[in-house]
Amino acid sequence: MLEIAHGAARAVIDPDGAGLKAFDVGGVPYVETYEGEPPSGSGSVLVPWPNRVAGGKWTLDGVEQQLEITEPARGNAIHGLVRRAVWNVVEHTGSLISLEVPVAGFGWPVELRTTITYALDDNGLTVSHGVQNVGDARTPFGVGTHPFPRAGLSSTDESSMSLAATTVLPVDPDSLLPTGPAVPVSGDYDFRVARLLDGVQLDTAFGGCEPVDGLVRHVLRGPGGGVELWADPDFKWVQVYTTAEFPGRGRAVAIEPMTCPPDALNSGVDLLWLAPGESWAGRWGLRPLS
Repeated sequence: MLEIAHGAARAVIDPDGAGLKAFDVGGVPYVETYEGEPPSGSGSVLVPWPNRVAGGKWTLDGVEQQLEITEPARGNAIHGLVRRAVWNVVEHTGSLISLEVPVAGFGWPVELRTTITYALDDNGLTVSHGVQNVGDARTPFGVGTHPFPRAGLSSTDESSMSLAATTVLPVDPDSLLPTGPAVPVSGDYDFRVARLLDGVQLDTAFGGCEPVDGLVRHVLRGPGGGVELWADPDFKWVQVYTTAEFPGRGRAVAIEPMTCPPDALNSGVDLLWLAPGESWAGRWGLRPLS
């Protein structure tokens, strides 16, 4: 494991997948932590696409591509290619660590280089992603990540969640693939005003995330503290997933910033594109709240 620190803040990163394993300040946790393999994708980095690609099939410049099927039960390719890769450390100081890994093979047609930097400062944790096209063709891609934030010492069911999202994506309940375009949030899917998570069950993609003061902001608050998950405006989507089986915790909630929705390689919605030699960068982070 790789550790960084700044004052009372500490973060732990797993070089296998470059995922966030722990983030705490003064011993108060602001993400769920775990031992061994990451449960429910906790902390995973999702490049070059987040979420699912239907049947692992998509088309680039008229040529059908076939990705490795990594969700056999549903027949989909899920969560990109780097979450189980061993990343190389580029820089490791007291409060910052940068890692990189190539994105190639497993049915992906254009080689990319992706980087991630975790940095601690007085405001919390900042996570910076970079993607560079090192291939010889223009290509789309998406970026996501899979943190399980927590409202300090609060239990999940006594925490309230607010989201910057204004739309929700309808999906088939079996395949979890989109059945149509996003629609305005309403009823049980409206978290524009904070709602208690007790009894809430979600595995849902929300879109239309609107920045406030230049950043997309999602918030968890409870009697034992709070945390803001902020992101650059390119992270227009957020997947929210609740589980009752997070080891040592029980109920937990993932709030997953994404640049594009599920099956974007087929729908084209909010895909990012890079020509050969071009690069993209985007950030998100976690800020403890009192």
